[in-house]
Amino acid sequence: MPEVTEHATPHIIIVSGLPRSGTSMMMRMLEAGGVPVLTDGVRKANSDNPFGYYEFEPVKTLKRDSSWLPDACGKAVKMVYLLLYDLPATSRYKVIFMHRNLRETLASQQVMLARNGNGTGDREPDRLIELFQGQLRDVETWLRTQDNFDVLYVDYNVTLRQTAQTCASISAFLDVNLDEPRMKSVVDQTLYRQRLPSP
Repeated sequence: MPEVTEHATPHIIIVSGLPRSGTSMMMRMLEAGGVPVLTDGVRKANSDNPFGYYEFEPVKTLKRDSSWLPDACGKAVKMVYLLLYDLPATSRYKVIFMHRNLRETLASQQVMLARNGNGTGDREPDRLIELFQGQLRDVETWLRTQDNFDVLYVDYNVTLRQTAQTCASISAFLDVNLDEPRMKSVVDQTLYRQRLPSP
């Protein structure tokens, strides 16, 4: 496999998933492994994400302006799963799609919203989970039909238990020599704060 450089891969590396599903953790892992990351630091680190959000503001207006995408080749950029539909078919993408237990994801979202002084909405958790499940099914079905997308699904909960295996899977998927021990070292178990009780 080639060494990690900005153009080691002709693909744009996308880290995606639901908010609070481990996307920031994955961006930090990729950065530690040697993958250039596309961020702007506009959204500052806080108690919810003490190592930063790894966001890039132009992602939010991707549908109107994708002029920044050619400069993202060989880099990793984070975007919420619904924005995958707006990626132009003229580029090739390797998507690392994060999954997390949906009840934990929702609990983490609600804690973050409450801490920021925002309402958590009046929908029942079961209805929100059903909504998320439907949206995830739709986007994953769509991804299977896109010839310019390669996708690796990574489970957040499994990654915390089997970090080395996840790091190896990512290296193989990206087909570059990542610094896997360093990737593993940045996974902070203390940030796994919204978790289901053990059976």
